Amino acid sequence: MPIRNIDKIYGVLPKQGRLMGLDLGKKTIGIAVSDVSRTIATPRTTILRGKFKKDAITLLKLVESEGVVAIVIGLPLNMNGSEGPRSQSTRQFAENLSEKTSVFITFWDERLSTIAATRTMIEANLSRKRQKDVVDKIAAAFILQGAIDFLNRKG
Repeated sequence: MPIRNIDKIYGVLPKQGRLMGLDLGKKTIGIAVSDVSRTIATPRTTILRGKFKKDAITLLKLVESEGVVAIVIGLPLNMNGSEGPRSQSTRQFAENLSEKTSVFITFWDERLSTIAATRTMIEANLSRKRQKDVVDKIAAAFILQGAIDFLNRKG
């Protein structure tokens, strides 16, 4: 399925169906999933990154089991909005994944999502060890919630 800009995906999505948010890190992938009506994003899991093929299989099994209709991948832009090497790597991951699935793939600006996730965890008095274990899936939920809110405002 081709990769589309978030503002172009609204008109092609089915009315119901879960969205999956991904926070692609160097070592892990944080995963969040929305409810069917696309109101709220829930942190789901974190997987250790390995070879792309293995990661894709794991992600696509989740897509199928959760009934996901679109994947929202956090795009790591520089603070000035420009794209650097991490953005290029993220776009390549999305391109490779799009060749293996029929669900829509789009991007959402992930600037400050990890900082927001960390602040939330500090406010919840999570230990540093626990923060390390869950930061990526919480960041994925922040990314996905931003996309959900945008799509709901557009509709």
